[in-house]
Amino acid sequence: MMAFLQINNVEVVGMAAAVPSMIEENVNIYKEWGEYENFVATTGIERHRKSDLSTCSSDLCLASAEKLIAELGWEKENIDALVFVSQTPDYIAPATSCLLQYKLGLSENCYTLDISLGCSGWVYAFSVISALMQNGAFSKGLLLAGDTILKVASSEDKSTYPLFGDAGTATALEYNVGSAGLKFSFNTDGSGSEAIIIRDGGYRNPVSKESFVMRERGESIKSNLLQVELNGMDVFSFGISKAPASVKGLLDHFDIDKESVDCFTFHQANLFMNEKIRKKLKLPSEKVLYSLKDFANTSCASIPLTLVTQCAEDLKGKSMRHIGCGFGVGLSWGSVYFETRSIKVPQLIEI
Repeated sequence: MMAFLQINNVEVVGMAAAVPSMIEENVNIYKEWGEYENFVATTGIERHRKSDLSTCSSDLCLASAEKLIAELGWEKENIDALVFVSQTPDYIAPATSCLLQYKLGLSENCYTLDISLGCSGWVYAFSVISALMQNGAFSKGLLLAGDTILKVASSEDKSTYPLFGDAGTATALEYNVGSAGLKFSFNTDGSGSEAIIIRDGGYRNPVSKESFVMRERGESIKSNLLQVELNGMDVFSFGISKAPASVKGLLDHFDIDKESVDCFTFHQANLFMNEKIRKKLKLPSEKVLYSLKDFANTSCASIPLTLVTQCAEDLKGKSMRHIGCGFGVGLSWGSVYFETRSIKVPQLIEI
């Protein structure tokens, strides 16, 4: 079982992405751990982008939004809604979406909202902003999705640090009566919350001296309680079972012909897992996009980042039918069917 949602009269008109200019090669990271070739064969990740201390996910999203707004020729005072999804916000308070409204120079009449979700975040936030827009009260909206996960990953933890990368994205939506519309499926299972978790730093477990103590959790897996922990086997079992079921449920419920879909973009978890998902769904490899090699797992940014870096010319040049599927921390997962018609896709931004 899953929750389904159909939204009409809203379409994607542009996508942009920004990454830090700093590149870390996993061949160098893995020197002391060994087995680099096996790591790359399994994950498909050769390098990642890492933000400096002063760059937040909102900065990457801001750069993406500014570039996309300019290419679209939008007047900023006409942007009615801004939704920011991330698990690495600027502050506990205020909401980062408020800061982005100000930095972008948007109207005080702009609706803003923060959503705290990771790997499934773009799909969920997509449903939220499009639902706000579907009756025409809002005509233009920005979905900003980004994370700087490497800020909370221990460089002494081989189960997390080489897997993740930093990125920020912007997706532009417009109200358009008669557009193809959007179709969603959603699921949540909080019983699996410890599969991916940062234990301290919130209000359940406030920061203490103990939070900073480095702990061995396995061979070459060392981190403190303010850094992300990943149970690889639990996440793998979850991903290969739930993601295919999510996509199949979406196809079946809305009677979508799988063969008619031009492009399947999954959350970029790792190559071995994602290939298992592709094969379970019997999808041809040429229809499934990957950005893992150069950008790693970028959490909620991974679907739009992959589209921008791997599919830009097709997105700009023709109409396309898409399915996106996000799955991970929460545990939370969801899929979306949407169509694009020669949208704006600026070149990848590096900051």
